[in-house]
Amino acid sequence: MGSIGEEGIANLMSARKSLKVNLEKSKALGSSLQKAGPRLEEINQRLPCLEAAVRPIRAQRDALDAVGGHINKAVVPAAAVLKVFDAIHGLEKSLSDPQSDLSGYLKVLDNLQEALQFLSDNCGMAIEWLDDIVEYLQDNNVADKRYTSSLKRALDYLKELQNEEKGRLDGGLLEAALDRLEGEFRRLLTENSIPLPMSSSPLKDEPACISPSPLPVPVIKKLQEIIGGLIANNRLEKCKSIYVDVRSSIVRASLRALDLDYLEISVTEFNNVQNIEGYIANWSKHLEFAVKHLFEAEYKLCNDVFEKLGLDVWRGCFANIAAQAGMLAFLQFGKTVTESKKDPIKLLKLLDIFASLNRLRLDFNRLFGGAACAEIQNLTRDLIKRVIEGASEIFWELLLQVELQRQAPPPPDGSVPRLVSFITDYSNRLVGNNYKPILNQVLAIERSWKHEKFQESLLHDELLNLIRAIELNLDLWSKAYSDNILSFVFLMNNHWHLYKHLKGTKIGALLGDQWLREHHDYTEYYSTMFLRESWGKLPSQLSREGLILFSGGRATARDLVKKRLKAFNEAFDNIYKKHSNWVLLDKDLREKTCHLIIQAIVPVYRSYMQNYGPLVEQDSSASKYAKFTAQSLEKMLNSLFLPKPVRHGSFKVRQQSSKFSNGVEEQLSPSPTPTIASA
Repeated sequence: MGSIGEEGIANLMSARKSLKVNLEKSKALGSSLQKAGPRLEEINQRLPCLEAAVRPIRAQRDALDAVGGHINKAVVPAAAVLKVFDAIHGLEKSLSDPQSDLSGYLKVLDNLQEALQFLSDNCGMAIEWLDDIVEYLQDNNVADKRYTSSLKRALDYLKELQNEEKGRLDGGLLEAALDRLEGEFRRLLTENSIPLPMSSSPLKDEPACISPSPLPVPVIKKLQEIIGGLIANNRLEKCKSIYVDVRSSIVRASLRALDLDYLEISVTEFNNVQNIEGYIANWSKHLEFAVKHLFEAEYKLCNDVFEKLGLDVWRGCFANIAAQAGMLAFLQFGKTVTESKKDPIKLLKLLDIFASLNRLRLDFNRLFGGAACAEIQNLTRDLIKRVIEGASEIFWELLLQVELQRQAPPPPDGSVPRLVSFITDYSNRLVGNNYKPILNQVLAIERSWKHEKFQESLLHDELLNLIRAIELNLDLWSKAYSDNILSFVFLMNNHWHLYKHLKGTKIGALLGDQWLREHHDYTEYYSTMFLRESWGKLPSQLSREGLILFSGGRATARDLVKKRLKAFNEAFDNIYKKHSNWVLLDKDLREKTCHLIIQAIVPVYRSYMQNYGPLVEQDSSASKYAKFTAQSLEKMLNSLFLPKPVRHGSFKVRQQSSKFSNGVEEQLSPSPTPTIASA
């Protein structure tokens, strides 16, 4: 220790001081390094941006010189597109309400369409220019890769938008504006369309007339302006759909006032409805009204509204309106009639349908003649074919049906069979002015389909054959009675019916006066036979034999009068009781027959009672023998042969083939007298 000396201590002190200074510097440097770490990280993050900023300095000079021009070429069209886009959104307030100023709305809409067209035409070009400058920056390393990559992604997104619907270019403004325009189109139609008042319909005896246009001219012009705006944006089909929807609802509203529920009747319901002829009569009137008033008006209106678009457009609208508003239902009802049970009375209904369609033939051809109305045309042709075939089939089988009725028993009351009254009235209707021309036309068409000729004489011959078949039926039916006297009543009834109901008619004229006289004579003959074999035998019960001068004494005469009055009363009661169940349908024939019976009996009875009545009138049992007075007899006889309370009769159509209805009874008439008019 001692050997170190002072010099050594001084060195140690100097070293110690030096170490201490270095330690402080190390601490200060460590502290500085700790503070410099975040700053270095911040610098490290800013280096890419700085590198991008100084990259042009590092790029080639000719690339730097050209980049300005490329940028200007890309920015100018892009700026123009953005300017137009801003202008489009400036139009939004002017496209809020087309009702207040339709013309102004349409002008703004045109401007919007022009602007959108500009965007459509120039967006692609602007995007291409921007894409070019990005590629230039990438190729020449003028910009940072991350920056150019971000620009590339943005441009790809713009390209995707460009390939989508144009509506995306304006944020849906055009679609909203067109929706409002469609709404205005519907509003104009709805608020100005009024159902046709039924007071103007020809449902009574009014002549048919053509309806005026159901929309005012200014409204039609506005509709045409709107259509023009919608067509330019491919909305014609939607426009037509709105038009058809509104106008068909108006027509349906007009038709609802006519109570057309019967058009929906099913075949089963049709067969069970007795007064179906009322439905068919209404169908004819309602169809004519619908065609000549409602559909005529719609036809004209469709032409007025869509005339600038061509025939196919407005006729297509009209066809849809007619179909949706009820034309198909009218035709379906006619088809239901043809599908119902085939009975003779149905022939008249089919002829009524044919007559209605024939009257409207020119209207049908004009209104529904275009290709757009193919469904209505096909249904109409099918209906006419069904009507002609059905009517012809029934007519040519009438004779067979009459012949089949010979198997049926005659009426138990000796009256006129419903078949006889039906066929006589039916034949007269068929040759009358209303049905003969129609039936001739139907039969002529049916024969032409079979390449056969039709002459009017065929119709006459067939109807005369029906009457002759009826005569043969009467002869066979009369022989079916076990009581000859009832057969006389039956023949009186029917020969008189044929004479009275055919005299002065067209069928009667075809049969001839001789034929009519024969039936009149037959009536007289059977009337005589009836009287002689029944009531004519009663006066013989009041014989005066043995009563002249009371040759046997008063008591003997009284007993004889009692005996004869008793026999008379019993015979009268028996005949009266039996004949009370018989009917003479015609009032004239009934009154005449009753008068003949009264003339044959009452005068004889009156005279007998005047002469011999006093012999029994003082007797205690006088009422037993003097049972009648002349007046009571006359009253009773006048009450004979009256028709009973009406029950629905039927013409039983016996099944010969599937063409007629399975042997069920076909009701022909709910009326007291079996006439076609009420059948």
